[in-house]
Amino acid sequence: MTDIEAFSAPPRSHWNDVWHQFRTHKGALAGSIFFALVLLGVSLGPLIWTIDPQFIDIRARNSGVSLAHPLGTDQLGRDTLARIMAGGRTSVAVGLTAMLLSLLLGTAVGVVAGFFRRMDGPLMRATDLFLALPLLPLLLVIILLFRDALRAAFGPETGIFILIVFVIGITSWMQAARIVRADVLALKEREFVLAARSIGTPSWRLITRHILPNVLSPIMVSATLGIATAIITESALSFLGLGFPSDFPTWGRLLFDSTDYLQQYPERVIWPGLAISLTVLSVNYIGDGLRDALDPRIRAK
Repeated sequence: MTDIEAFSAPPRSHWNDVWHQFRTHKGALAGSIFFALVLLGVSLGPLIWTIDPQFIDIRARNSGVSLAHPLGTDQLGRDTLARIMAGGRTSVAVGLTAMLLSLLLGTAVGVVAGFFRRMDGPLMRATDLFLALPLLPLLLVIILLFRDALRAAFGPETGIFILIVFVIGITSWMQAARIVRADVLALKEREFVLAARSIGTPSWRLITRHILPNVLSPIMVSATLGIATAIITESALSFLGLGFPSDFPTWGRLLFDSTDYLQQYPERVIWPGLAISLTVLSVNYIGDGLRDALDPRIRAK
């Protein structure tokens, strides 16, 4: 390319560079395709496969793989494929909502702790305290304390959804807070922030215009990993019988219901287990790809 062509070429886009680097990560690309298929399957699948996941057909109970039931049926004759899609819709919704809550909390704590020196000590000590708490016993205690009250106030499904999203969100924001704080501490000493501060720019405008856009990269990586953590946590709670009601399927609940029939019908455990494992694996690969793509040192190679 000549100097004239280089001068006349359009400027490179930051997000184009990110995309070019992201698509070189084969695992992240495959994970993105698989996770997109999961989202399409749990959202649009019931429009194609119209069998009611709660429909009981005693004559078809414990059926194997067939054209009528591609993944078989359970002990009550309910279609496994329909229940996998319905359970996936709940599990993915919990994962996305809990991730947003934890990301909002973590970003707010990280930005305030990193930008305002007097708040750094108290907020980081609170973060360390949350990190030191045993996660699973804390989740169990919160659910046992507030489950009945929320069920009575919002109904059995909505109340448990709010409770599980809340408990996962408030127990998984600490990593995001520490990552964001570290980036804010470095950014607030950069020349463009010091220049904006020297002309009297208020703190809230410095944060919204200069700090937050530049910590978007670690926030996006934390978001992908937060989805995986939330799905695993919800599945664990449902597997322990402390999640959604028995007639409201999630992937963890399907695992819990299938354990009694593991010897006779092992495929009932395999299908929801595969759904959880592959979804979490795909999200983790997406996080790895985003981490590499958003790192300018790797993009420059």
